[in-house]
Amino acid sequence: MSKYVKTACFVAGTLFGSVGIKLLTSKDAKKVYTQVTAAGLRAKDSVMETVTAVQENAGDILAAAKDLNAERAAKEAAEEEAAQVCDCNCGDE
Repeated sequence: MSKYVKTACFVAGTLFGSVGIKLLTSKDAKKVYTQVTAAGLRAKDSVMETVTAVQENAGDILAAAKDLNAERAAKEAAEEEAAQVCDCNCGDE
């Protein structure tokens, strides 16, 4: 590449960068950044509400599962006790 092409690319890049910085720091751009940030915060709040609801449901499911297992264990223990009583009574005859 010739020196002129390299110089032209450098100048164009510098000019483009300067214009880009001006655009990014303009009042209109700041309004857009504010709107995007506000939308992001709303989305975060929505996600957190959903996560909280899922956690509450998971807690309810876990409690119900523990109750179900406790009932099942009590029923099995009662059946086992009844079987032992039957074995003891049946052996006496």
